[in-house]
Amino acid sequence: MDKELLDAGYRVYTGEKIDVYFNTHICQHAGNCVRGSSKLFNLKRKPWIIPDEVDVATVVNVIDTCPSGALKYRHN
Repeated sequence: MDKELLDAGYRVYTGEKIDVYFNTHICQHAGNCVRGSSKLFNLKRKPWIIPDEVDVATVVNVIDTCPSGALKYRHN
């Protein structure tokens, strides 16, 4: 886990090959994540982010579209 991101207020969603970090205080609700992959990001489920639902490339591609910086990833 990335202590710097956790200290900055991000929550971690752990996957086998990649971890996803989300900071609700930074999120601008653009919706790129949910539209980008409803398997990875699903607001009707807890946890709403499950990195292992999709391949690593999808995680990276979708998170790279986040305009606010509320989403980050770290390869394991």
